[in-house]
Amino acid sequence: MSAGNVLMVCLGNICRSPLAHGIFEQLSSDFDIRVDSAGTANYHSGNSPDRRSQATALQRGIDISQQRARQFTVHDFDAFDYIYVMDRSNLADVLSLARTEAERAKVALILGEEEVEDPYYGGAEGFEIVYQKIDTACREIIAAWKK
Repeated sequence: MSAGNVLMVCLGNICRSPLAHGIFEQLSSDFDIRVDSAGTANYHSGNSPDRRSQATALQRGIDISQQRARQFTVHDFDAFDYIYVMDRSNLADVLSLARTEAERAKVALILGEEEVEDPYYGGAEGFEIVYQKIDTACREIIAAWKK
């Protein structure tokens, strides 16, 4: 597995994928790559990440406040080498837009077979759990790149 541009995807692009974007961007600073995030829905396009995502990231020195939500588009397949999705529903939505098998091959659940649950309707503790899961996954991806 070699280094490449990474896109993190969730539903609204305000909770999980902004955290993943910030974490991966920090961990991959040794690589000359682009990291971004998007949502499969346009509910929050143009908005900042959820305040709870921002607070959780900032506790670790990661400032995601400048990120802005946007919707995933078919053109993201051209711009990114790896597209990591948070859950199966969004995985299906992203895969439905793939034009080729090569594009489909770029897409995977960030946790392998498990899903990163959406913390939106819960409290701050859910964001902490999500952070830990995503951080672990991002570290594993970076470690694979360094081999």
